[in-house]
Amino acid sequence: MSDTETDARKDRRFFGQPFALANLFGVEMWERFSFYGMQGILIYYLYYSVNDGGLGISQGAATSIVGAYGGTVYLSTILGAWIADRLLGSERTLFYSASLIMTGHIALAILPGMWGVGTGLVMVAFGSGGLKANATSLVGDLYAEKDERRDAGFSLFYMGINIGGFAGPLLTGAVQKAWGFHAGFAVAAVGMALGLFQYTVGRKHLHGIGTHPGNPLPREKGPLYIGIAAGAVVVIAVVTVTGLVTADNLSNVVVGLTIVAAVTYFALMFTSTKVTKVERSRVVAFIPMFIASAVFWSLFQQQFTTVPVIADKLLNRNLFGWDFPPSWVQSINPVFIIVFAGLFAAMWTKLGPRQPSSPLKFAVGTGLMGLAFLAFIPITGGGPNSAPILGLAGVLLLFTWAELFLSPVGLSLATKLAPEHFHTQMVALFFLSVALGSSLSGTLAGYFDIDDSRPFFLIIGGASIAIGVILAVMSPWIKKLMHGVQ
Repeated sequence: MSDTETDARKDRRFFGQPFALANLFGVEMWERFSFYGMQGILIYYLYYSVNDGGLGISQGAATSIVGAYGGTVYLSTILGAWIADRLLGSERTLFYSASLIMTGHIALAILPGMWGVGTGLVMVAFGSGGLKANATSLVGDLYAEKDERRDAGFSLFYMGINIGGFAGPLLTGAVQKAWGFHAGFAVAAVGMALGLFQYTVGRKHLHGIGTHPGNPLPREKGPLYIGIAAGAVVVIAVVTVTGLVTADNLSNVVVGLTIVAAVTYFALMFTSTKVTKVERSRVVAFIPMFIASAVFWSLFQQQFTTVPVIADKLLNRNLFGWDFPPSWVQSINPVFIIVFAGLFAAMWTKLGPRQPSSPLKFAVGTGLMGLAFLAFIPITGGGPNSAPILGLAGVLLLFTWAELFLSPVGLSLATKLAPEHFHTQMVALFFLSVALGSSLSGTLAGYFDIDDSRPFFLIIGGASIAIGVILAVMSPWIKKLMHGVQ
């Protein structure tokens, strides 16, 4: 480790955290602004009629596309992590990924129809996957192994995510209502351009952290991987042209691919000669938390499948005589995150070694998410325009508390449990749990019946609570496998 990297880790200029965290905070904030801003209006663009500026596809196909897109974002963290660990290092991979995201939003803004949707979403999905895995890895690299600032730093980083997530849907939704969907997508493109500019200016503050790949690919293996990439492109083209993959089954396809990818990653870590016995035990400890995380995200990501439909068709959106855009509902959760993220960060810092273990935090987050789904039942049974905004806000407050118990802790835990030679790829494995949950959210949304939603919320909410209880019971065993990691 160089002297400049050591100095960067000792730095306390950003709320007691390394100053480089401010730059990573900023680029992730703008990326989330563009991501959530675009996603806030995406489902309506897909299923609104052509007369209303949309594409007029079925609601089921729209939720499948949105779920598959969300899953692909996190599934593509594998590729972003692999490029970082084997080819470019985390820092350069992040820069190129941000550039790809901006290009994708521009495509959505200027290209018409499903051609624009396909081109734009593929670019944004792969770019976001590369940025998320590597921004998180770089945040983890800012801290020494025993630095107790780590969880607080991740919570601050997560606050930046949600500042962007709050502003994005508000601006894109307002612009879309006034000037149409493509103008809303253009706002997302401008936001990502600002983030790319800010990150470029501030790259120097990383002082070499993430510059070099952790496990460089031997030059002679390059042609093999180029061939694999070309073959994958051909397979995707064939299954799309032949109709094997359609809008209606797209989320199911991503679910299957994610399961295969996760099993493969766990197998690689278990069989690698570069993974020590203690590291292998920590990977085993991660398995039940991977499962709980997937369950959590399959409910949480309903914010982009089921919840938008509720906001559009059931929610009373009258605000002083004016109906606000349904996409604005996407900003409620980030508001709560902004309010509570700092409190959670301060709580974990104050508790220090006395704070609950990571498995218990995961258990609480999963259980709270189940309670949130049960809370949908009393507010969604009254028909069109009857669901109270305060009732929905209360449900999303439970979403927020559940998220703060699990998500920033999950990111931090992935960096702490990671084998040395699979550092960024362990972060990608955590994001695979998010990919699985996100794509499942699209599949599950297909069972949502707006006229009889009680069974949907009861079954899914109850299952999540059961998973949380099981994880809590297993937590002492999991802690032993973690070998001192909290």
